[in-house]
Amino acid sequence: MTQPANEHQHSALRLASSGLPALPLRKGKVPFGNCSDCARNACGGRPNMKTPGPCTCPAPCHGWAAATVDVNVLTSPAWAAAWREAQAIAYHPAGAGLTVVDLDDIDAIRWAHENLPATRTVPTTRGEHWVYQGAIQSANAVRPGVDIKSTMAYARWLGAGSGAMTALPDVVRALTVKEPTTAMTASQAIGMPARSVDGECRHRTPAYLERGIAMAEQRITDAAGGVHNAVYVTFLAVLSTHGRCGCLTEDHIARLFTAAQTKGESPRHCTDAWANARTRLGL
Repeated sequence: MTQPANEHQHSALRLASSGLPALPLRKGKVPFGNCSDCARNACGGRPNMKTPGPCTCPAPCHGWAAATVDVNVLTSPAWAAAWREAQAIAYHPAGAGLTVVDLDDIDAIRWAHENLPATRTVPTTRGEHWVYQGAIQSANAVRPGVDIKSTMAYARWLGAGSGAMTALPDVVRALTVKEPTTAMTASQAIGMPARSVDGECRHRTPAYLERGIAMAEQRITDAAGGVHNAVYVTFLAVLSTHGRCGCLTEDHIARLFTAAQTKGESPRHCTDAWANARTRLGL
């Protein structure tokens, strides 16, 4: 094992020694982009993001899936460049059997104090992380200002916090479960356009759509500034070309969202940008 390159790597090694899978975050406090073998979906569909588990790539790759407790990986030459650029570190809560209730503002914190059992709390820039023992499916925007970070998600490491950690309560589990009468598919939740009546894509060939999605991913990735606007304009362009014939699938939209989040956009902003683009086009 080599000596830690900087304080972020040193902190990641401390987390790993305590059983918390860690990963570096780059500028913007987001994971590093995929390695060259996986860039632009070359690996065949981001396989490591489909189920919980460590990424098998040599460098930090596939977001949360890069988190590891393996000291040899954290100190490997393949990760050296990432540690030199790292601005912060994160961890995979479910990898340590934990769930983080991410409270974004004072109203969310007030709700937590009124409805959730006390547990370990960690101050954040805008709110608090409430950390519980037990892992569940992650979910964003389960209520105003509240995200659940656990399985297949990462939480920024901001310190050990204070207070005794308690068991994950049913009220938090219930936040990630939709009632059958109001449950939405992923496509409905993000507003995926309905398929045209004849069920046939007017572009005739899947290759045209694939090129369009790949170009959109690259446009977001190459944005030098104004990420919010770049994401919105790109979503608008994709929907204006492909939104009315119904050829877009959930995987296409997931690719666009992944590119945006890798660039620093939050899941909530991605959803808002997509909805605003649909509204602009009358979809």
